[in-house]
Amino acid sequence: MAFTPKNIDHVVVCVSDLDRALKFYCDVLGCTEERRVERIGLIQLRAGASMIDLQLVKPAPEDSEFSGPTKNMDHFALRIEPFDPKALLSHLADHGIDAGEVVQRYGAEGDGPSVYIDDPDGNTIELKGPANKD
Repeated sequence: MAFTPKNIDHVVVCVSDLDRALKFYCDVLGCTEERRVERIGLIQLRAGASMIDLQLVKPAPEDSEFSGPTKNMDHFALRIEPFDPKALLSHLADHGIDAGEVVQRYGAEGDGPSVYIDDPDGNTIELKGPANKD
């Protein structure tokens, strides 16, 4: 093999309202705006060493063969630190985010705590803590 994957470089998330999505990703998840590409309706956000690109999509007309959900992925995981379940759930609740249960899930670093939430467009995000120490 000519290469080895190292980490997630970026994820492109389809959104219906850029301002609403920007507020969620910056205020709730702590990302920062890095650049905009106005001509294609794209905002690129810094998420640690990775990027989350918010891509504006317009719903297809109801009579179109392309009408219906535009969800383009199951979920993406953001490795966060620190992972303090009580503080995290409180922060999310303060922003009106209904979080799932904190459970142990396998990720890039091994088994560790995580919780699922949805952004305003229904895209699922897994907030992932560090791997458990043996």
